[in-house]
Amino acid sequence: MAAARGAWCVPCLASHETLQELCRKRKLICQCIGITKKNLNNYDVEYLCDYKIEKGMEYFLVKWKGWPESTKTWEPKKNLKCPTLLKQFYSDLYKYLSELKPNKTGQLENSIKYLDPSVADYIVKKAKQRIALRRWEEELNRNKSHNGILYVENNVDLEGPPVDFHYINDYKASPGIHFMGEAIVGCECSDCFTGKCCPVEAGVLFAYNEHKEIKIQPGRPIYECNSRCCCGPDCPNRVVQKGPPYSLCIFRTQNDRGWGVKTLQKIKKHSFVMEYVGEVITSEEAERRGQQYDSTGITYLFDLDYESDEFTVDAARYGNVSHFVNHSCDPNLQVFNVFIDNLDVRLPRIALFSTRPIRAGEELTFDYQMKGSADLSTDSIDLSPAKKRARTACKCGAVICRGYLN
Repeated sequence: MAAARGAWCVPCLASHETLQELCRKRKLICQCIGITKKNLNNYDVEYLCDYKIEKGMEYFLVKWKGWPESTKTWEPKKNLKCPTLLKQFYSDLYKYLSELKPNKTGQLENSIKYLDPSVADYIVKKAKQRIALRRWEEELNRNKSHNGILYVENNVDLEGPPVDFHYINDYKASPGIHFMGEAIVGCECSDCFTGKCCPVEAGVLFAYNEHKEIKIQPGRPIYECNSRCCCGPDCPNRVVQKGPPYSLCIFRTQNDRGWGVKTLQKIKKHSFVMEYVGEVITSEEAERRGQQYDSTGITYLFDLDYESDEFTVDAARYGNVSHFVNHSCDPNLQVFNVFIDNLDVRLPRIALFSTRPIRAGEELTFDYQMKGSADLSTDSIDLSPAKKRARTACKCGAVICRGYLN
């Protein structure tokens, strides 16, 4: 906790609410946890906990923002100036009641005098979940380096933010693995479309058209201009390195597939969407971790086998938004190997491009076996090592579903 005027800071394992309570008791201002001079002694509604009717008047049990649970009070509805929280309370209440047996769904319509404890408990859990997800959303946007905004949504269950997941923007090397530094040489093109650019020097095709859309077949590598190149930031051969341009939403799926990702903007066909990043480990370590992951039926292991099979990317604990993208046997994203500053063929970057136009609100998916919308060469990235062990049932729901993820 850090005082407003002081420049000291020490690690603290106390909860957000505990820190707020301490600040108020000691009259300390701490803007980073929402305690300001203006609201130090104010009572703002954090969430609504319960409901009752007395003498024909509606009352709500209020949890005050920055104050402990012991200070909750019953307040008449007419005194509450929080229409959004009231709307959320009623929405959670109706949702819970609608899931009960038919003979109990008329509770609210019958002007009940108080809520069953189980209903109130659900409403409090939803309120706390909503706050936790909002904080996680803020954390994600603080840590990301790309332009698009990340949102979080759970209208399905009481699941909160994932435990022990750390958002990163680039590969994280595990102990003993060393990445090559910046590129040694770069192009001197005045026009990278017609000049002797990086792809030509590497002996491969130029990957993009004039609209920066992918035009090569899956399985072929992408060589983008690097930090040594003379071309500027608007060069048509700089796409993946600029990061995801779209606003995306991490959302809870309806059919037991956990978290998923949907786009909040229209995405054109053959457009770059995101990278798959994580911790880079050896293939031997990947096999060991994969055995552990088998018990969950989920794997985040990608073999970097463009020309060799030495390294794997594990996005289980360290990753970006791609950590939450689900599998589909008929996906709308396709994987490509990308080389920019690091030209080590054992360590390509993994980029996901759209295979078709994607509507705003549509879920983003890729094929964990990389056989989605086009034939792949033997140089393609492959999901591993889960394919070598127990089979996991697929829940993608596609017409051409293979039945298994691996």
